[in-house]
Amino acid sequence: MQLINIRMTISKKIFLPVQQDLLILNNNLKKMIGAKNPILYAAAEHLFEAGGKRIRPAIVLLISRITNEQKITLNEQRRLAEITEIIHTASLVHDDVVDECNTRRGVKTVHYTFSTKIAVLAGDFLFAQSSWYLANLNNLEVVKTISKVITDFAEGEIRQGTNNFNVKISIDDYIEKSFYKTASLIAASCKGAVMLNCKSKKTQNNFYQYGKHLGLAFQIIDDILDIIGSNKSLGKPAGSDLKNGNLTSPLIFALEENPELYQLVRREFQNNGDIEKAIAIIKETNGLKKAKDLAEEHIQAALHSLTNEYNCQASNTLKLISHYITNRIY
Repeated sequence: MQLINIRMTISKKIFLPVQQDLLILNNNLKKMIGAKNPILYAAAEHLFEAGGKRIRPAIVLLISRITNEQKITLNEQRRLAEITEIIHTASLVHDDVVDECNTRRGVKTVHYTFSTKIAVLAGDFLFAQSSWYLANLNNLEVVKTISKVITDFAEGEIRQGTNNFNVKISIDDYIEKSFYKTASLIAASCKGAVMLNCKSKKTQNNFYQYGKHLGLAFQIIDDILDIIGSNKSLGKPAGSDLKNGNLTSPLIFALEENPELYQLVRREFQNNGDIEKAIAIIKETNGLKKAKDLAEEHIQAALHSLTNEYNCQASNTLKLISHYITNRIY
């Protein structure tokens, strides 16, 4: 009960310093998609209507304020926060197509609602829109930093796809793939926010490391939730990773303890009840505990990157976000 109360308290307070900024961001996202084709517009709008936690843009807005001498957020940084959410949303559309996922954030996915073709085009369109707004920031270094994320997404998808049902995948392989698919965007957008305040390379790197380790922890917790969570907590059906052959940290750790899992993975969970059996085996091992410990290591690394130089309410909120991420599994 105490853990539930802590989680509720964190959820209420977490975005308080940037609450008004996030309301403006939500309105701007719909204006920014601006597709002339009504079907494409409807598909893109459908994504933003579904909502989401807006953790990524919130972090950008917080870091923008933390590293600004006047503790204000520049218009360019607000736009960067919006670009970050558009890129993230575009990646989700393509992920849902690849994973054949029918629900996301409690609503039907774009490819399920419209078609796979429209979903792919909608994702491409959002990536193109983000590139357009990124170029209009008129900051070449920020453009270079953020645009690499789109390449990283593709790299992550390829690595994941080529390792489907591969029982030889290592934790290092898993972490590298997780960086490309999740942590890269958070790390790059954190760095971009600092760049727009013209801060030193050292400061840029500190916040890049914060974003990187936070992103890795976020992905690990997501993967734990795929084993123990509900559709509500995940925003997509539980067990999706196993079904698609995406071997994540809880399973990789569990494989070390129980060889019975090898048989289930090698036959690609084709028999009735294989997914449920695999989940039961994982829960009986130390796989979940080891995965949570790994997430906690990355949270500590993220917190270590936050120096006392920037001690303020926004900085404390970044720390709160870090703790919120690990508390999602309770």
